[in-house]
Amino acid sequence: MNIAILSRDANIYSTFRLIQEGRERGHNVFVIDHTQCNLVIENNRPNVYFKGLKIKNIDAIIPRIGSNVTDYGSSVIQHFESMGVFTTLSSRSLVNSRNKIKSLQILVKENIAVPNSCYINRLSDLPLLERTVGKPPWIIKIPEGTQGIGVILCESITSAESTIEALTKLNTKVIVQEFIKESKATDIRIFIVNGKILGAMKRSANKGFRSNLHRGAVGEPIELTPKEARLALETVKALDLNIAGVDLLQSNKGPLIMEVNSSPGLEGIEQNTPVNIAKEIIIATENLFKSN
Repeated sequence: MNIAILSRDANIYSTFRLIQEGRERGHNVFVIDHTQCNLVIENNRPNVYFKGLKIKNIDAIIPRIGSNVTDYGSSVIQHFESMGVFTTLSSRSLVNSRNKIKSLQILVKENIAVPNSCYINRLSDLPLLERTVGKPPWIIKIPEGTQGIGVILCESITSAESTIEALTKLNTKVIVQEFIKESKATDIRIFIVNGKILGAMKRSANKGFRSNLHRGAVGEPIELTPKEARLALETVKALDLNIAGVDLLQSNKGPLIMEVNSSPGLEGIEQNTPVNIAKEIIIATENLFKSN
């Protein structure tokens, strides 16, 4: 197969591993920087140009889209979809999973447990928060943050007011969620490929409350309970994701889905579990392409 990885850098761990495993299985694998693509419609037919050349003869793409270029990245994916190229991540699924409020709305519709949340765009909505989310501490998020960026812990009404006021003055809407104190600054990252759980790790913050490995958290393998595994699988099905990192919180109410990453990094999960995740993604791409 001719497989293109949409990535801004071939030397990023996740991209490099996918190239390595794809070529090991006999595929022609190369990298296309989606931010350098030009999307053209010629004679009513869509085409993608990269570095001045029309891209041809691609069987499948594996998108690795950064959060800061979600809009353009989704447009590139959609153009490939229009050209009949198979993608492991649809443009619609990327947008739905990347936007936290959209993903929460989809999950709640499917009766999937999430933290109590409120989406607001003005400071005057604070009284509503206490009635719906409960008393502080609260977690305040911007809808499209990732890797712990744009996530703030507010331990009082006063700090919440200051934070929400600052964000809304910048025309930034916010999501306010209950703080799950009993999770003790830990979460569980579950890696799912083609409807199969390949590995899970517990991530514990070294300091503060954010348990992202990019922010210094420590990961260790963990065995999931049947309820946790079922919830994670229901989540990727609801968001129509072939490849995903599902972040789950353990609470007194049972497992809760915190968020879902549709371009999850491979380094942490490969270092903390024995599974060759990159190889499994390539195998899944082969199987999905054949059944598409």
